[in-house]
Amino acid sequence: MTSVLYDTPGPKAKARNWIYSAVFFVLLGLALWWVLSTMSDKGQLDGDKWSPFVTEGDIWSTWLIPGLLETLKAGLIAMVIALPLGAVLGIGRLSDHAWVRTSVGAFVEFFRAIPVLMLMLFGSALYVRFSDVSSELRPIYAVVTGLVLYNAAVIAEIVRAGVLSLPSGQTDAAKAIGMRKGQTMLYVLVPQAVTAMLPALISQLVVILKDTALGGSLLGLAELLSMARQISANYSNTIPSLVVIALLFIALNFALTTAASALESRLRKSKKSTGATVDITDVTEGTMGTTGPGGGVV
Repeated sequence: MTSVLYDTPGPKAKARNWIYSAVFFVLLGLALWWVLSTMSDKGQLDGDKWSPFVTEGDIWSTWLIPGLLETLKAGLIAMVIALPLGAVLGIGRLSDHAWVRTSVGAFVEFFRAIPVLMLMLFGSALYVRFSDVSSELRPIYAVVTGLVLYNAAVIAEIVRAGVLSLPSGQTDAAKAIGMRKGQTMLYVLVPQAVTAMLPALISQLVVILKDTALGGSLLGLAELLSMARQISANYSNTIPSLVVIALLFIALNFALTTAASALESRLRKSKKSTGATVDITDVTEGTMGTTGPGGGVV
């Protein structure tokens, strides 16, 4: 039987697939065995390395919970600023005015091309030289600045791709009833594009939370990952500390994606969608949609 995408495998192909799967799982099991045996030889699986996370509340109240709160604070501040800024920049990239479209495009391409860690380092240096921000607040200021500049540029491309993913008939219908470009964008295109943008936006919000760890590595932000050094220095349990912190990051990002996915599902049920979706690869590769000579929606 043949489908649109591929031919249904025959008996020999199915047998090969089973063999490949068995070999993969054997190799995966051997790799896990090697990792666990190495950790055991180094004493990282001993009970006294893991027991502090269960028996001692100080390790949570002193390091893990404060680090988690600092991660959430930096991430949420960056999200609150980057989302509306990215939306404005994305709409600006679709402007009919060449000077707006060109200047916004230059801003987006510039900050999208610079690594977010470099933006954080630049921000920290600028705050040291040109502001009165205290040394205690400087790390979070620098981290939020880097996250906002980079992610606003990426979100701008998500918004642009989401609007361009809509059928051209939406714009034509708005023009037919006499709506101006701004009204068409605000009341017709952007509300419909929200559901198409949500998957890529969710991915970018997860990236924001994870990238807060960069500030702890080089700028001294007391976020969650930086607490691994403090914990391992007191309990000599580097691997268990990293495992527990990794699980906290997984739980945090899973909660974020679950909440955002529930919101997306609710939006899709509450109004008819065009069925279009924006993937993050479409944004980074710049392949979504086309623009006319004036930069408007085609």
